[in-house]
Amino acid sequence: MSRIDENRPFLPVNIAVLTVSDSRTEENDTSGKTLVERIAAAGHKLVEKVIVVDSRDLIVEQLNRWIADPKVDVIISTGGTGLTGRDVTAEAFHAVYDKEIVGFGELFRQISYSKIGTSTMQSRATGGVAHGTYLFALPGSPGACRDGWDDILRWQLDSRHRPCNLVELMPRLMEHLQPLAGD
Repeated sequence: MSRIDENRPFLPVNIAVLTVSDSRTEENDTSGKTLVERIAAAGHKLVEKVIVVDSRDLIVEQLNRWIADPKVDVIISTGGTGLTGRDVTAEAFHAVYDKEIVGFGELFRQISYSKIGTSTMQSRATGGVAHGTYLFALPGSPGACRDGWDDILRWQLDSRHRPCNLVELMPRLMEHLQPLAGD
């Protein structure tokens, strides 16, 4: 069973939050605020929070900006993961991934199923890695953000989490770009 190993040091990670919405502002972005509050409470650093309209190109542009920034370890978005014509977050994330973390979406929907039943099939929550940066796209409700953070990301972004966590993999995410010994 998973647990926190208090003998290991906590290593805070730098996180950027992206809200994808045609209607949210800083004043009414409850989902983005939910993530920001939880990130701070867990001891991580919020690098930046941005709101972008539901445009695949604008989302990709913002993701690429953060992926290129060495100060950003993780990007978490909220919104645009549904099935309507304006929901293009999953497509934008897939456009920048080097590798998809398929288990993130699967686990999110499993957790969500226990709370909202079959309605969870409408979620296209997704996770992946791009140029050494983790990316996670959550649905646009505060409840979905709580589920994604409290039940998955809080644990996987804690360097003390056992038996394994995403933080301990961070130094190795770019090893495919390094020359092999003897080359």
